Amino acid sequence: MAESNRRGEDAADDDRLDDETIDDAVDDDADEGEEPVSRGGTATRSRTKAESADSRPKAKSETQRVGFFGRIARFFREVVAELRKVIWPTRKELLTYTAVVVVFVTVMLTVVAGLDYGFAKGVLWVFGNPS
Repeated sequence: MAESNRRGEDAADDDRLDDETIDDAVDDDADEGEEPVSRGGTATRSRTKAESADSRPKAKSETQRVGFFGRIARFFREVVAELRKVIWPTRKELLTYTAVVVVFVTVMLTVVAGLDYGFAKGVLWVFGNPS
């Protein structure tokens, strides 16, 4: 731990490695045939008419209509795709979360039951016991 906080050659080496990584990432982006974008101000990229025409969304008449069952199938495929993105808790985390919820609900149940009992006794004391 003490060695990682030490200043000197190690920190300078790490900075140089970070700079090289960033430079490599910038070089990779520039190799894709796009115009380089300067960091000094706003940059706009001119598009050709053919490129703009291809990127615009197609009208309803140009797209193929999907039937009822096709839409249902697409819905389930999208649901499965979203569920794969979920970070599922481990068994230990799940048991911990469950215990926290059970304890919290028990505490709140006790507080509400105590207030209910107290208010009921208070109302009977103020208005008298009819029995």
